[in-house]
Amino acid sequence: MLIDYENDKFKEECGIFGIWKNKYSNLRDIFYPALMSLQHRGEDGAGVSVITEKGIETEKNLGEVSNLFNKEFIGSTEYTSGIGHVRYSTYGDNSLKNLQPMDGKNDGLDIAIAHNGNLINVNCIKDKLKTKGIKFNTTSDSEIILKFLIYEIKKGKTLIEAVLKILNMLKGAFSVVVLTKEKLIGFRDIKGIRPLCIGKIGEDYVLTSESCVLDSLDGQVLRDVNPGEIVCIDNSGINSINKFKYKTPHTCALEYIYFSKEDSIIDKNSVYDFRINSGKLLYKECPANGDIVIGMPSSGLLAAIGFSKASKIPYEIGIIKNPYAGRNFIKSNKEKRNKNINFKLSVIKECVKNKRVIIVDDSIVRGTSSKRIVEKLRVAGALEVHFRVASPIVKSNCNLGIDIKTSKELLSFNKSLEKMKEFIGADSLGFLSLKAMSKCLRLNIPMCTGCFNGYYGDK
Repeated sequence: MLIDYENDKFKEECGIFGIWKNKYSNLRDIFYPALMSLQHRGEDGAGVSVITEKGIETEKNLGEVSNLFNKEFIGSTEYTSGIGHVRYSTYGDNSLKNLQPMDGKNDGLDIAIAHNGNLINVNCIKDKLKTKGIKFNTTSDSEIILKFLIYEIKKGKTLIEAVLKILNMLKGAFSVVVLTKEKLIGFRDIKGIRPLCIGKIGEDYVLTSESCVLDSLDGQVLRDVNPGEIVCIDNSGINSINKFKYKTPHTCALEYIYFSKEDSIIDKNSVYDFRINSGKLLYKECPANGDIVIGMPSSGLLAAIGFSKASKIPYEIGIIKNPYAGRNFIKSNKEKRNKNINFKLSVIKECVKNKRVIIVDDSIVRGTSSKRIVEKLRVAGALEVHFRVASPIVKSNCNLGIDIKTSKELLSFNKSLEKMKEFIGADSLGFLSLKAMSKCLRLNIPMCTGCFNGYYGDK
C-alpha cells in the first residue's frame, strides 16, 4: 500500500475503464465522463488506447483528465472500442512513459493493457523475461504484464491462455483490462481485493473499477467480476472463465473507507451506506460530549453525518476544502507539505469558536495531518477537540503493497491509545473496531483487513 504523504492517507493505485462497441464515435462522448468519474483514484496522469481505422492507438498526458482531453488527438479521433486509465503514482516515478495504457505496437502486436493495484512479484517475472532477451522501456508494472502476454502469444498461446498463465503467476491485489482488435478482456486478482464491475451502456459492454462510472454515462451495472474471473467481450457478446477456488471477494476495506466514490456500489455493497453506518457505530463504541460534529473533507463527511445522527449532536460544516487545490500542488519537502494544508483546508472560525468540537475522519495513517487540524481548530477558538476515526487502528504495512518500508511510519507504532491522543493533541481519541466495521456492510462478506489485523483474505 502506498502513502500519500501530503494528505496522510493511503493512496489508491489507479482507475480503469474499458468499453466494447461496434459503432465509431468521438472519444470525448464516453471517455471524458468515464475517466472524470474515476479522477478521485488518480490525478498524476491519464491515458486511452482505442481501436481506430489505423488499429490500436494510444494517447496519454500527465496531470488530470482535462489535460488529456485538451490534446488534438482526443478531439479528432473516431474509435470503436477502447480502454482508459487514471494514474496515482509513487513519488519520483511519475513520467509520461510510465503512464497507462501501455500498448504492444513495438512488439508487432496490436494489444494494450491498463491495470489498477499493487503487484508484489513482478520483478521476478521481469527478470525471467529479461533472460529471454526481452527489453523494458519503463519502470511500470503494467509493461511487465504486457510483455509477458506478448511473449506467451508469440510462443503460440491464445490470448486467453496467456491471461490464464499470468493470472496464475501474479501475486498481489489488482484488476486489469486488455484490448485487442478482436476483444476486450478484464480480470481480477484471485481474492478479489481490487474492484472491477461489468455494465452496459445501451448495447455496449463496459468494464470499470467503480459503478459510479456507469451512473455518469446513464448505463446499468450488471454485476461485479468474480475473484480470479476472466471476462471476455467481443462482437458475439460476453463470456466468462473462472478456474480459481475463491468465489467470495475479499475486497480491500479501504475501498469502502476511503478509496471509492460515495455513489459507487462495490461487490453489492453501497459505499454511501457503509460510511454512514460507520459513523453511527463509531458513536456507539466511542461516544463523546460535544456541541457540534464536523467531518474531515471530504472522505470523513459521511461518517460525521452518521455520528451526528446517532448522537443527536448537530452536524456542521466546520472545515472546507479548496476545490482547486490538487493533490499534487506541493510535494517538494516536508516544510512545504505542512504549509500546503493551510492552503487546502480552512477552518470556519465562526462555526467552531467557543464550541466543544467532535471531528470525524475516515482513517489515520501517520497522524501528521490530524495533528495539524487539531492545532488549527484550537487556534480558531475550539474549547475542546475530540477526534473520532471511522475505521480501526492501522497497525501494519500492507502485505500486498510495496511502499511502506516500515511500520515505524504509522501513528500506532509503539504507542498506546493515550500516546496517540497526545501526539495529535486532541482531548480524546477513538477508533471504530474491526467487529463494528464488518457490520457496516449491507451484505456480510469478508474484507481484506491486512493493514488493521494482518488478515489478507488467505486464512
